[in-house]
Amino acid sequence: MSETLILNGKDLTLEDLYSVVYDRRPVQIDPEVIPLVDKSRQVLFDMAADGKPVYGLNHGVGWNKDREFSQDFFEQYNRNLINSHSLGVAPFASVEEVRAMMCIRLNTALCGRTGIASNILKMYEEFLNHGIHPRAMRRGAVGEGDVSTMSMIGQAMIGQGEVEYHGEIIPAIDAMRAEGIEPAILGPKDGLSIVSSNAQGESMVVLLVKEVEELIKLSDAIYCLHLEGLNGGLQPLGERVNEVRGLPGQIHCAAECRRFLEGSYLEHPDSKRALQDPLSFRCGAAINGSVYDSLEYVKNILELQINRTDDNPCILYEEGTTSVSPNFEVTTLSLGVDMLAAALCHMSHAITNRLYKIVDPGFTGLNRFLTPHEVKTIAFSTMQKSFAALDAENRWLANTTTLDITSFANGIEDHASNLPLAGMRSLRIVDNLRYMLGMELMHAAQAVEMRRDQRADNLLKLGKVTGPLKDAYRKTVPYYDADRNLSIDIEKSYQVIKDGSLLKVIEEAERAATAKKQPQFAPSQRILRTASAARELDIRGMETLEAESVLDNYIDAAVMAHLETVTIIHGKGTGALRKAVHASLKRNKAVKSFRLGNYGEGESGVTVVELK
Repeated sequence: MSETLILNGKDLTLEDLYSVVYDRRPVQIDPEVIPLVDKSRQVLFDMAADGKPVYGLNHGVGWNKDREFSQDFFEQYNRNLINSHSLGVAPFASVEEVRAMMCIRLNTALCGRTGIASNILKMYEEFLNHGIHPRAMRRGAVGEGDVSTMSMIGQAMIGQGEVEYHGEIIPAIDAMRAEGIEPAILGPKDGLSIVSSNAQGESMVVLLVKEVEELIKLSDAIYCLHLEGLNGGLQPLGERVNEVRGLPGQIHCAAECRRFLEGSYLEHPDSKRALQDPLSFRCGAAINGSVYDSLEYVKNILELQINRTDDNPCILYEEGTTSVSPNFEVTTLSLGVDMLAAALCHMSHAITNRLYKIVDPGFTGLNRFLTPHEVKTIAFSTMQKSFAALDAENRWLANTTTLDITSFANGIEDHASNLPLAGMRSLRIVDNLRYMLGMELMHAAQAVEMRRDQRADNLLKLGKVTGPLKDAYRKTVPYYDADRNLSIDIEKSYQVIKDGSLLKVIEEAERAATAKKQPQFAPSQRILRTASAARELDIRGMETLEAESVLDNYIDAAVMAHLETVTIIHGKGTGALRKAVHASLKRNKAVKSFRLGNYGEGESGVTVVELK
């Protein structure tokens, strides 16, 4: 079992959250934050005793904010609130989404601004650790506190509704009894604290981020194989030409493509090669880089939000009072997701245009529609309708969601972010892109093999990553030598992309290629001297694979130098590099713990590492 994740409302990372969501990593509330939670709770008790009006405490919510009720009605009112706000619409959220919802809500409540009872927080912990997953609906929230859907988690906590438990759908009370958990008795503001959270919309964005990260790498690799099928030019992927532009995503994707194509026949001159390829090929890495940049924006806002309160009212325990709060407003994140959806549509359109070009002999010198036998085999001609239809659907799905708002609650609630809708439709775009990448892979593999067959020696050297990618794919979908049901090939291609098997091939090929270069990153006297003389390692500007190798050697050297703490400088806004650093640190048995820190004049972008 994985090491328990300590939640304190401050430093939950996306990587940690994924381990809870997908790997069932156990969680534990940091005991040090409980006094703060209790202090916040006491503020509510004191205000109730003094008869001071507080939204959701002794006054209703929404249009009912002017309705006052007494302390002896607290429990019933909070149960009523949960029941009346359970308004979700099918389908049900996935288990992964529900786990993310509960973990996010638990962490944001640990900020100490909610006033929720600590025993309720303990139920989130127990539900996660015992695999009790409330059946929450996916639709019905407008992203201004997901009250219509988060309430269904509250339903389970009070012993109502259904849950997924050990793969079965059973009454919540039965799962709780099986684990020795008593239904919650709700006190002041507990109902509102449970339902009023943006955790549902954020959970969708959490899953979206992971899926888009994987999609970018897959798209880069398939694009590179496609470039080999075209006999395209490599100059647009050059390190210097992308460096002078300065866009992080473009630099990242171009570097990734150079690694994927290392050793390819494209590295050698060819008089038949075009001086400039169509933009969908020439700018393929740059377009994917735009997706990368949009994703980094979303990740930065998302990681901030899952470590901050979004409660209204907000408990100001320092002042012993509450404040009306706008902190449930998540339009900034929703706008970022809208931007990401638009960027994904650019990826979609680039794929579409590459697929149009690769079947045109005027661009490729290969047979029309990549047929192995002119006239006798129709090949990929009609598939254009399939990917064009998906591209059109993606453009429709990418319409701005943050502006589709209306006014309700008698005009009191006259704004919304639509974050759940933004996340939901973006996940649909990602899934459509898996099909489109599958179709691109079908074309790319066919084109590469037809180009190989044109050569007198029947040899065509592919890149160190594109070669293994093509070979692995051919174990699932064979060469198209005669017309067959292409919908079966499309589905098989989609499945090997969705199930992660091709991504694993790409990552293993990357590691194998890097391992052959390992001597240049081997521990040297310079690294040893650096570790003994300084407690900092600056890896800014390195590519991720190089950084991981240098970091492993540096940590080893630091241990040999008997250092207890070191600082790794990876820079601001470098999500991929930071992720590589944290992945390497998690694997290293010499590392006791690590956390994000500050550098210089408060600039974020370092990780502080405590060694064993």
